[in-house]
Amino acid sequence: TPAMSFGAHFAEVEIDEETGQIDIKRFVATHDCGYAINPMAVEGQLQGSVHMGLGYALCENIVTENGLPLNCSFLGYPIFTSMDMPQIKTISVEPNEPMGPFGAKECGEGAMNPTPPAILNAIYDATGIRFREVPVTPAKIFEELKKKREKP
Repeated sequence: TPAMSFGAHFAEVEIDEETGQIDIKRFVATHDCGYAINPMAVEGQLQGSVHMGLGYALCENIVTENGLPLNCSFLGYPIFTSMDMPQIKTISVEPNEPMGPFGAKECGEGAMNPTPPAILNAIYDATGIRFREVPVTPAKIFEELKKKREKP
């Protein structure tokens, strides 16, 4: 479809400087989905997209050696559970899209894309440290905070 969708996400985090642990205080996900044919499904899709994006940004990482995965089960591959998820405020922006079916646009995986940058920017805002690779784990944050403290 020629109908393009857009989204913006906003995150507020708190970092424990002793451990590098990340606490997501607030998360807002907004997405231009055109006419929301099923508003409850749009909200669920946005929440699911944030879930995927948080995992990508903060914990999910396939470790390989010689092309073979070393973390072949969920015991070695951390994912966000319902207990790890922050409250997410979702906002649907609904302009009429003449090129979309019934005025609708997509609200699928495209809604995941703004999540990692929102989290990494929030980490930067909290620590002054810019991370350019994901996942940004507590161990990585701890090490970078340690380096920052040791600089003269």
